Formats: sequence, C-alpha cells, structure tokens
Amino acid sequence: MSNDQAYYDAIKQKFAEQRDLRLKYRPEGTAQFTSDFAGRLSKYAVDPYGGEFEPREPINDFVEVLFIGGGFSALLTSARLRERGVQSIRIVERGADVGGTWYWNRYPGVACDVVSYDYLPLLDELDYVPKDHYAKGPEILAHCQAIAKKYDLYDLAVFQTTVTSTLWNEDEKLWHLETDRGDLMKARFVICANGTLSKPKLARIDGLESFAGHSFHTSRWDYHYTGQALENLDDKVVGIIGTGATAVQAIPGLSESSRELYVFQRTPSSIDIREDWPTDPNWARRLKPGWQAERRERALNPPSRTTPRSESREEKIRRQENANIDYMMRIHRRIEAVVKDEATAEALKPWYMFMCKRPCFHNDYLPAFNRPNVHLVDTRGKGITEITKRGPLFEGTQYELDLLIYATGFEVQKTGIYNRIVGVDGLDLSEKYDTGVRTLLGVHSVGYPNLFIMGGYQASFQFNLTYILQMQGDHIAQCIAYARAHGHETMDATPEAEEWWVQEVIANRGKTTRNEECTPGYYNFEGEHQRRQDGNYNGGVTRYLGHMHNVREQMAEHFAFS
Repeated sequence: MSNDQAYYDAIKQKFAEQRDLRLKYRPEGTAQFTSDFAGRLSKYAVDPYGGEFEPREPINDFVEVLFIGGGFSALLTSARLRERGVQSIRIVERGADVGGTWYWNRYPGVACDVVSYDYLPLLDELDYVPKDHYAKGPEILAHCQAIAKKYDLYDLAVFQTTVTSTLWNEDEKLWHLETDRGDLMKARFVICANGTLSKPKLARIDGLESFAGHSFHTSRWDYHYTGQALENLDDKVVGIIGTGATAVQAIPGLSESSRELYVFQRTPSSIDIREDWPTDPNWARRLKPGWQAERRERALNPPSRTTPRSESREEKIRRQENANIDYMMRIHRRIEAVVKDEATAEALKPWYMFMCKRPCFHNDYLPAFNRPNVHLVDTRGKGITEITKRGPLFEGTQYELDLLIYATGFEVQKTGIYNRIVGVDGLDLSEKYDTGVRTLLGVHSVGYPNLFIMGGYQASFQFNLTYILQMQGDHIAQCIAYARAHGHETMDATPEAEEWWVQEVIANRGKTTRNEECTPGYYNFEGEHQRRQDGNYNGGVTRYLGHMHNVREQMAEHFAFS
C-alpha cells in the first residue's frame, strides 16, 4: 500500500525534531570531543598491542619517498611505486606494525562492512581470496602484513614513531621530518597517509578522569583485563558509551560475556542485516587473473536505469527522500520484530535519513537487547554528561561499573593529526585551511611541493574506501614517476589548477540542504556549519577518476616543475 505525502512529511518533521533536540543539547559541535590525551587521559592513547617500547638511536638520513602512516594508503601507493622501480621507500608509523586502522582496532567482533572481495586490495597481486564474504579484522591485518612483505616495505620502515613536524626546506628542495624519537629524516617526496579515522577521541564529560574502575577506548582494547575471549568479564559489570559502528560490533560479544552490560546511547544507529558466508572454494578456484579489477569495474558501471517519466528537480528530490524514508521504516519494523521489550525497541529506532550517520550491518546486535543482563540507557539525545568514581551518572541514576569502555570514535579526515606541516614561505597547512580547504583533487595543495595527501578533504568519497585509496595511490605513483623520468626536483600544483578544483568541489557539493537536515554525527561535523569547499567531492567517483586522468594527461597545465 502506498503512503500519501502527508505520511512522509510527518516523518521528516520528526527527523527534524530529533536533530534539533541533539543540537540543543550539544551546540558546541565537534568541540564536544577531545583527542588531546594529556595528563591522566594519556592512558587512552597507549598502544596495548606493540609490546615493549624498543629504544633506538635517532635516525638522521635521506629517503626518496616517505609515508606518514602505515595503513592501506601507504601500502597501496608503495606497491605501485615499487612496480615503477622506486627502491627508497620508508613508512613511519605510530603503531608497532603496518595495518593502520586494522592495527589499532582489535576489539571483539571487529570486521569490515564492505564485501571482502571488493575491500581487500591487491588480491590478484597477492594471489589471495578472502575466507568469507565479509572479512574479519585479524584477516585484514594479516593481509596488510602480507602486502608489506611482498613489496619489501619492512626494510626501511620505522615503527612506534610519530612524525611531529614536516617542514619544507627550499634550499635543499627536500622535506625535513622530525619525530617523537628525536629523528631528523629528509625525503624528496612525502605522502600523508595517516588515514581518515585515526586519532581516537573522547566525549568531554564532567568527571571523566574520576572513574575509579578500569576503562579504555575501543581502539586500545585491553585484552589483559578482559581476556582474549572476554572470559574475565563473567563477574564484571560493564558499561559502553557509544552505539556507532564499533559498538555495534563489540556489544554482542560483551553481552554474552559480561555479568551485566549497560549500553549508554545518545543516538541509535541504523542496523540492517549482514548476509555473510564462507567463500565457496569452487568459486575461488574458477577465478581468472584480473577478476578483482573486473569486479570493481562492474560496480562502477552498473546497468543504466531509466526514469519512467520526466520529473522536475523538486519531484526527483521528493521521490528520493520518500524512498529513503521507506527504507528507514523497514529498519524500524525489523527492530520491532527482533527486540521484545517495546520501550527498548522504540529507543533503538533511528529517526534520521539513511546515510546521515554511518549505516551498520549486524545480525546479533539487536538480539543482544533481549538478554536479561543487557540494559539500554537511552539518553534521548543528551549523551552522558557526568561520570563519578563509581561510573556514569544520568538523570539522578548512578550506574556502578567495574569496566567502562569508550566507543566514542575518532577525529575525522585530519591531514596532520599529530604533525605540523609547514610548506613554502613558512605557511602552516592548518593555517592555509583556516580560510577554506584548498587542494587539487584532494591530493595536492599549492605551496607544498612533492607533498601528497590521501583520504583527505576534496577527494571523492566511497563507502569502499580502499578503492579510492588505490586510485589515489596509482595517481601519486604516476606523478612521482613522471617527475623522476623528466628530471624534476619538485612538482607543485599551480594556483590556477587549485582554484579550478576548489570551484569544482563547490559546484558539486549538492543542491539540497540534506547535510544540514541530518542529525549530528561525524558525517556532518556534529551539525557545525560547513563552507561548501570543506568536504568531499560529490561529483561521483567516475568523474573524479576522469579528472585525475585528465590532470595526469596535462601535467604541464596543472603543475609547476623545477
């Protein structure tokens, strides 16, 4: 049965009310979080996976290409550079191994929400087929390590080291990089590959430091406390703050292992079914070389769909919004069907458009709330505002916990998360961006020669992030190969090329107010006002790839070389 427009308008009105409620409680936007883990908060940044911190002498040397970060951005670009004959490649990584987000995120249940045959890159090159339809965290980390071994990236890699400053030296035409280990490294080319979600953050909660029990951030999971299989929690009262993608994956295991589990929710996630299964060995055996590239190409160019009738812009927007609402109402009906307690089911319903917040897919999250030891504390948009030595205090109720887990996420798309980047004439990149992000393709920025940015603003966004990173890595490798082949010491985007791309980003940022209408979350910077250039390129991945290709075909028109 079709619904009339009044039905959809009423739901949109409730979406707006729920958004406004959250903005009223937290008008400070992204300032409601902190990633400055100093003093008593420093424990939340400690690496629990790397083992003993290995002392070493400071490094003072030169490499041709240096990567800040050791995740997929660095691995994929390094692989293409190796194929083009570049030997002097160094990865400088804060963790004790490669892997990036998959090194840090080892919480129970960690997995990727993108189909593994699409997400895991370089499958042909490594002659590998993932074990399951959706890859689990340990397999993804092992795949990162396999890439590093295949392309000899461990040889010059430096781990347990954080780059703190990246300064351009005009006389030497080199980047000078300092680290927290006293290093002074020099590099001709530098790639900022620190990832889009890398620096953990905590909500600013009164009394956060006063909690007397045990606590950690999900990206620093303390298995010494919980046990590898969470077996140490059987006599513990556990609380988890946050119900985003990480919490959705961790809560089912916690619900089975904890004596009591309290889930503190500000805004519920949308939870859809995840159809997972082991890879069919017969299917895997029949795959031919180049199968992954062909698969990705098909995803980029699906069969064209024709609109059954001509429609105005307003009609198209209304049709798309109504279809979005229909999908979210199906999510609501699934919650009603799975969660037995009506009040809990109602509290778990997301009241916003699909993709306002990161969508989640899990089969065991909703059933966890049927367990008698699991308690949802719905703060109705307020969030937890006070923590005492005994645990969270909300609306007069004290929740006494043994363990408090923060599933509060990460800083988003920060180019220099621990690192000050200073280019030509001493211009700090963060100061340049203060008046608006300015790049070419989201990769180059005028005044920062031989510096490349991956996964940053003004690049195209794909839910399958590794595809975009692979395309950016291919582009960067070709740029470096071009400069080397033509004997150029430096390459820097021209002001004209940068201005063209800024305007291209602005022109493709969308014609609706959808972003402003969304409930606060990291997709829309917690509801903060955004300049139109301060975001992703929304012209589509195919057009983005075409722009990258055209720029490479016309290097002299887009770059100044020396």
